[in-house]
Amino acid sequence: MEHLELFFKSIFVDNMVFAYFLGMCSYLAVSKKVSTAVGLGAAVIFVLAVTVPLNWLLDQYILKEGALSWLGEEYASYDLSFLSFIMFIATIATMVQLVEIVVEKFSPALYNSLGIFLPLIAVNCAILGGSLFMQSREIPTLGLAATYGIGSGIGWFLAILAIGAIREKIRYSSVPGPLRGLGITFILTGLMAIGFMSFGGMLTGGDEGTGEQATETAVKVEDKEIDAETATLESTKEENIKKKTALNK
Repeated sequence: MEHLELFFKSIFVDNMVFAYFLGMCSYLAVSKKVSTAVGLGAAVIFVLAVTVPLNWLLDQYILKEGALSWLGEEYASYDLSFLSFIMFIATIATMVQLVEIVVEKFSPALYNSLGIFLPLIAVNCAILGGSLFMQSREIPTLGLAATYGIGSGIGWFLAILAIGAIREKIRYSSVPGPLRGLGITFILTGLMAIGFMSFGGMLTGGDEGTGEQATETAVKVEDKEIDAETATLESTKEENIKKKTALNK
């Protein structure tokens, strides 16, 4: 259940494009055709699916404070977290080079259509953002890190696929001159981002237990206050009765 929740959240709620606007350079430049959008989106899914778990291992066993304790007690106090950016980018660049070699070998047409934007995946902020979000959110296991990487990649893929399909169709529409090109693309991206915001409350089931506990606590507090007020009123009545009895005597 935890894997499914993280998977769908990374696609719809924490979408790299529509929630954080990361990877916009490639998103805008390569989304003129669906074919190129699909190719780059698939490459981003692969790179995120591999680099996020690899960077999780780097963070857990090398970079974070105390991560080197497996080498011995004398290394337990070492903190190499200042190397996170360098190590993460090195991992990403390595995987992007592998993807570039594979695409050039098996799909030269796609390689030529993507052009300079395929090697630029190495500096795509969505790729680095996936690893940095993984680190800042302290994802506890390797499996969850892999789930987050795949989900984030699919989210970016859906975003560029959607805008690519819309831009292909919008060529035949009468768009006002000043808005043609990037103008209407930015407007469409903003509208889709607003639409994706509706998924924000999609996965709130984990908070139900907390809400029920808070309600039960509030009810108990109110019951105690009512009991205390009742006890005060009863004691006041008894005192008044005693005073009346004393006066009558």
